[in-house]
Amino acid sequence: MSGHHGDVTREGEVAAELPPATDAGLRFVGRIHTPFATRADCPHAGDREEGPDCVVEVFDDYAPALERIEERAHLQLLYWLHAARRDLLTQRRKGDGPVMGTFALRSPLRPNPIGVSVVRLIRREGNRLVVRGLDCLDGTPLVDVKPITCAE
Repeated sequence: MSGHHGDVTREGEVAAELPPATDAGLRFVGRIHTPFATRADCPHAGDREEGPDCVVEVFDDYAPALERIEERAHLQLLYWLHAARRDLLTQRRKGDGPVMGTFALRSPLRPNPIGVSVVRLIRREGNRLVVRGLDCLDGTPLVDVKPITCAE
């Protein structure tokens, strides 16, 4: 079984033998800055609105797309989990519990490691958004920013 970044498959887990990755044509629009250097540092999914301030840096070319974003209290961020394995089809949470299919988990280890978080917008500083509610590694590439349009 193939592995990435020295990860070991746990008992009962199944990994796929994958062909070389292809470019899906994504354009990263920014970079996320968090205090989390390793996966172990990242908080688990859940209510993180009182977590640490994180900075979403939108690249200069895309800065006009932030026009009036400060009118939104919450945003949905999509990002590329660049350090994640992509070959696990089944997983076991840190060795406990049953083996589950990757699509039944919020694990960052996925065929296409796209992360999504709903964050609270604290403030905008030019092309930088200060937010709370992220659980990704420092330096994570930003794919997209979408407003939460339901009643806030």
